[in-house]
Amino acid sequence: MSKKIVIVYFSGYGHTRRMAESVAQGAGGTLLEVDQEGQLPEGGWDTLAAADAIIFGAPTYMGSVPWQFKRFLDASSKPWYTQAWKNKIAAGFTNSASMNGDKLSTLHYLFTVSMQHSMIWVGTGIMPSNSKAATRNDVNYVASFSGAMASTPSDASVDEMLPGDLETARLFGERVAQVAQRFQG
Repeated sequence: MSKKIVIVYFSGYGHTRRMAESVAQGAGGTLLEVDQEGQLPEGGWDTLAAADAIIFGAPTYMGSVPWQFKRFLDASSKPWYTQAWKNKIAAGFTNSASMNGDKLSTLHYLFTVSMQHSMIWVGTGIMPSNSKAATRNDVNYVASFSGAMASTPSDASVDEMLPGDLETARLFGERVAQVAQRFQG
């Protein structure tokens, strides 16, 4: 039986949306966008309640998630109170302009929220491209194990995102789907 995977994300400039689309392609998941006011669309909370796995995605702004995504996550205190997301699979991804850009802080925040919800976190499971022969367009060149990361220069359009970063996101989505499939019940 196929598991229901939801990719809930916020995208300020479109880059995180494109990354979310790659994650969804790999996971066979449904996209759920947090709007510019930090709100889910009609029925969004029900979609998350029905999910077997929730993949959180947000750009990294000033070392963490943007306020819109934080507002959504703060509102998740209602399902937290009843532990409605307990034992759901959780994972996260992020994008920022700089190679480092403190993206790990964003993933740690998403991990912490997931742990408060008693969820089960899944990392990338992708070895980094860190040899001398590696190129910037290789899979997992940014070298994250905690969740998928992409680095898109601040003056790059959505269409200029690197195929290696998008492939990393797709493979990450596949991994989350594989892990979710292993959990029966």
